[in-house]
Amino acid sequence: MSLPHIWQQPGDLRQAVRRKEFRGHTAGQAPGYAQGNLAILPRAYADEFLRFCRLNPKPCPVIGMTEPGDPRVPELGADIDLRFDVPGYCVFRDGEKVGEVDDLGALWQDDMVGFVLGCSLSFEAALIDALVPVRHIDNDHTVPMYNTHLPNGKAGRFGGNMVVSMRPMTPAQAIRAIQVTSRFPAVHGAPVHFGDPAAIGIADLSRPDYGAPSEIREGEVPVFWACGVTPQQAIRVARPPLAFTHKPGHMLVADVRNSELAAF
Repeated sequence: MSLPHIWQQPGDLRQAVRRKEFRGHTAGQAPGYAQGNLAILPRAYADEFLRFCRLNPKPCPVIGMTEPGDPRVPELGADIDLRFDVPGYCVFRDGEKVGEVDDLGALWQDDMVGFVLGCSLSFEAALIDALVPVRHIDNDHTVPMYNTHLPNGKAGRFGGNMVVSMRPMTPAQAIRAIQVTSRFPAVHGAPVHFGDPAAIGIADLSRPDYGAPSEIREGEVPVFWACGVTPQQAIRVARPPLAFTHKPGHMLVADVRNSELAAF
């Protein structure tokens, strides 16, 4: 299997996305730079969604937000345009996913408010630096993600259950991963669970709800982090007339370094 091309600079990667030269998952891309989940909603839903994020900071840590109708997020990059800078988008109507698109140029409306949420792909560079292997990067596939029965805090019309991402590790690696990721609360922080997946409502690790499965080898345990796909579940509950998210695993890559999001 040939290794994927790794874009080192986030601006170069975003330009490749705009030219439609890059449409893949972003795990391992622009090492050291923050990646973000995306939720874009009508202005009438924005205040409720912001309260939802504040009630659920593990899965929904807000690192950037737009003005109504403005696709720019200058605190994350001077040239970022949420309509064009993500490799894949999901489109929701009345809470139901109706399709995926390469860009939002034809769908954007002048009352849309964009939220960029911290992403666990951001702390993976720190895990690799700490000699903790990340299997989905090693195997070049999207991280496996699962719906759970862990309830989110409710804010107005938004609620639903948490989505988690999973990385297999030995117990010693899991302990080190907890230490490393605790430094990054703005990108989901420490794991929410490890061990028995049934304890959080996951029936079969070989069948993720999003992404691709990761092999769990002898002596390893599954380690679960809160995931920024959680807003997609909340959108299904709130049923806004129109909403957009990133395609799972296909993130906005910002000009902010991961170290700038570290708590210590």
